[in-house]
Amino acid sequence: MQTLRNAPDALEGRRLRGGVFEIEPDHIETSGRLDDRLQIEIAGLKASISRSGQRVPILVRPLDGDRYSLIYGRRRLEACRELGIKVRAIVTEMDGDQALRDQLLENQERRDLSFIERALVASALLNGDHLGEPERTNKGVAEVLNLTEAGVSQLLSVVRTVGEDLVLAIGAAPGIGRPRWEELKKAMSDAQVDRQRLAELAVDAKSSHPRGIDENSDAAFLAVLAAAGKANRPSPVPKSLREPSVVIPGVGAATVTTGRRGRQLKLDLKADDTDFVSWLEGKAPQLIAELHERWKRKED
Repeated sequence: MQTLRNAPDALEGRRLRGGVFEIEPDHIETSGRLDDRLQIEIAGLKASISRSGQRVPILVRPLDGDRYSLIYGRRRLEACRELGIKVRAIVTEMDGDQALRDQLLENQERRDLSFIERALVASALLNGDHLGEPERTNKGVAEVLNLTEAGVSQLLSVVRTVGEDLVLAIGAAPGIGRPRWEELKKAMSDAQVDRQRLAELAVDAKSSHPRGIDENSDAAFLAVLAAAGKANRPSPVPKSLREPSVVIPGVGAATVTTGRRGRQLKLDLKADDTDFVSWLEGKAPQLIAELHERWKRKED
């Protein structure tokens, strides 16, 4: 308690009400709060509170009547709610912007946000009403998250391309960093992938094997990345659909293919005489130049 009272932001304007209050969990609202965690695990915390009580209070700010808005302590609140007991809370009066910054600071100190959690926070700050209208820019978001504008643009690009629905199906994926998410973004931007199917794969991967919540999320990401990469891989052309070989009497057989834009030609020659192949390899530039001259003169 004394530590909170002496914190710099408290001395600069935060007003704490005296003591620690016991509040009914149902009187504390979390709607409209910026949820920067995709997944929370409370089993261990619930057992600890049941055994030893809630030692660290949560932080809330007062609303009208006997209602409060949660600033931070979501896991402790949910654990007390499931245990059916009142939650110990410190009540502070502050504006919404300061509450938002306190929430982000507390969560990041508890455990670093994963790459995709930061990306969703950036998207929520830019597109939601957590910040004032003038601050809803890449620059404003960068200041709140202590990032560069380029870093924020990178985060937003991943969310836009991958899509929030698929991100939520995958989860926080704390073991997956920026390069792998960028890889998934590229795979999904280059291919006509079935996003619904990928989301189903993520859910299946989480339920396939009993693992921890973080490991399940990492496994879901890897399953989605593998499927998206497979969808993006060009299918081999069946032998029956390839260009037919042309038999050249006395030489062998050749297949000629051209690129879609008409600027590329590929000659695949299977010669009867290996010495001819060696000779042709050395003469190819000269022969192509002679053929080009004939083409310019429009000779047959």
